[in-house]
Amino acid sequence: MMKENVELLLNQQVTHELYSAQLYLSMSAWFSAKGLSGFAKWYYVQSYEENAHAMIIYNYILKTNGRVVLEPIKAPPHEWDSVLDVLTETLKHEEFVTSKIYNIVDVARQEKDFKVDQFFQWFVNEQVEEEDNANKNIGKYESMGMDGKALYLMDQELGTRVYVAPALLTTMEA
Repeated sequence: MMKENVELLLNQQVTHELYSAQLYLSMSAWFSAKGLSGFAKWYYVQSYEENAHAMIIYNYILKTNGRVVLEPIKAPPHEWDSVLDVLTETLKHEEFVTSKIYNIVDVARQEKDFKVDQFFQWFVNEQVEEEDNANKNIGKYESMGMDGKALYLMDQELGTRVYVAPALLTTMEA
């Protein structure tokens, strides 16, 4: 049986992941309004991915006879000063999520909840990818500068992203 404090953290992480989905959907809408459809698509796909993360944890709680307790999700921002502002906030947000996942792993280890520790290794690895993507997007943008042609090319590149459901989601259905 999962310890109460671990279950609480997992439920909180579901909320964090759902907020992430809302945040990235808001960013997608902002990019759409700016005419940057490639950026908008990238963030739209990111929103789907974050929602999938929430559902993976949700299903895990249910599969381990835990109780899912959903909490309110605060409204995400909807205005940013610039493309770089969005990219920077993305990295900052992913670093926040990483800290929450590390905390879950730390508490699970303290509680000797080896199942949760093992399960969350997927999320630890996922966060490496999330932060790497955010850093790469910032790096590309900064190296290209404010040149309109370069922004157009980056927008085209980001628009090629497609959503692929994590295998873990398909194996954890409730």
